[in-house]
Amino acid sequence: MKLIQQGAEAKLYQDGNKLIKDRIKKSYRLEILDKKIRKFRTKRESKLLQSVNINVPKVLNTEETKIEMEFLQGNLLKDILDTLPLKKSLEICKTLGEEISKLHEQDIIHGDLTTSNMILKDNKVYFIDFGLGLFSPKVEDKAVDLHLLKQALESKHYKNFKKYFTTILNNYKHKNVLTRLEKVEKRGRYKNRK
Repeated sequence: MKLIQQGAEAKLYQDGNKLIKDRIKKSYRLEILDKKIRKFRTKRESKLLQSVNINVPKVLNTEETKIEMEFLQGNLLKDILDTLPLKKSLEICKTLGEEISKLHEQDIIHGDLTTSNMILKDNKVYFIDFGLGLFSPKVEDKAVDLHLLKQALESKHYKNFKKYFTTILNNYKHKNVLTRLEKVEKRGRYKNRK
């Protein structure tokens, strides 16, 4: 078993064709509270992964603060989206719009929709890291999910970000969420002027 990544919330280990996500203890929290939070977040993330009808890693086992899932041998979208021919990148963005639409249809909010949390494997996009995800029927939460994706695209893929995001939105089918997205963005612009 080898450590392949460590973030603020978890350590990721690869063990053959398995990935083990182990939530890190937080020394600044009371031990009982820390364990409760880590168990809750682990259980919620596992449930989200097992509930979606889009491409995600298959959950193999869940323990108190660990999720064992299939290891996806592919490329992070953040590393390859801009290196592909534009036509191929836009096809991927079309798929993203359709898949995010399916996700939101199930009242699942990813919480961290960035190309760092998407893997391209065998010409399919897989969504990973639902650690900030939640179940929510709220239109506002879905619009914020899209807004965060827009910010991530603008930051990482600025050269073609408008084409990418327009393609995603053109293939996202929940018009009420798109209407709310406009309001979310206006709030953001107003806030930045102060």
